[in-house]
Parts: sequence; C-alpha cells; structure tokens
Amino acid sequence: MSQVTFRGTPITVLGHFPQVGDKAPDFNLTSTELTPISLADFAGKKLVLSIFPSIDTGVCAQSVRAFNSKIASMDNAYVLAISADLPFAAGRFCELEGIKNVQHASVFRSPTFAKDYGVAIVDGPIAGLTSRAVICIDEQQNVVYSELVSETANEPNYDAALAVFTQQ
Repeated sequence: MSQVTFRGTPITVLGHFPQVGDKAPDFNLTSTELTPISLADFAGKKLVLSIFPSIDTGVCAQSVRAFNSKIASMDNAYVLAISADLPFAAGRFCELEGIKNVQHASVFRSPTFAKDYGVAIVDGPIAGLTSRAVICIDEQQNVVYSELVSETANEPNYDAALAVFTQQ
C-alpha cells in the first residue's frame, strides 16, 4: 500500500509498485483495436509503461503527447499508455492528436493490473482509476526505472525515465 495525493488530498494506492531490479509482472490489457496486449508482446524491446487515471484530463493528455515526441528518436523503445479509459476514447484521442509513437492500453478487461502494478486507487474522488506512474522495462523484462508520482495531478519526470535507455 502506498499513499499519494490528488490535488493535495491523500489517496490510498494498493498493490506492489515495481522497483528497479524487479522482474516486471505480466499483464493482459486491451488495445484500441480491442485485441489483447501482454508483456510478452514486447519481449526483446525497451518498454515504457506510462500509467495514468484518464486521457480526458489535461495532465494525462500532456503525458501522452510528451512521451510521443520524446520516444520518436529512440531505437527499439516503445511507450504503452495505460489507463482505465475505454479503448474507443483513447483511440479517438490518439487519432485527433496525431499520436504515432505511443500505443494505448486499457485496463477495463484486466481487473488485476492495477493491484499487480501497485497503482490501484481505492479511495478519494478518483477511486477505481489508476495512479500516475512510469515504469521502464528493459529487453529482459527487468524494471530499470520506476516512479509513482506523489501528486497525481503532476506530470512524471520524462527525462529521468527515458535516460535509463540512453545510458545502457
């Protein structure tokens, strides 16, 4: 269990948040095409999990835009933007914004993802959504960076997250 804030109000987040050196837990999420997405789909690749409450908020939308532009020049690196949004809403956002370097994945069919990744918000005004976090996974599916953003309304540290891939 962790505690973060949402606009200054403490909220409880359940589950084990992966730490550097951990093996990334497997997951089964849903793509904007309604097909399954799992960790195995990214074997041998660098993967950034950008987890957030909803694409329909300014900070969440900005994080998708930021990762879209920052990951474009990196080889063998992918960003998976994960939220509780329905795949249709996320797909519409990515199409309207011209997002090409980030793939959205929804937790709506995955009741265990939020707890498995330690981002399950269980109280407060956004209970049931996922907390803002960034987890970077290397080609061997080891966690090489993790940030549970302490204030959900703040953006993550993009540069620190992506630096782990440029230093390898």
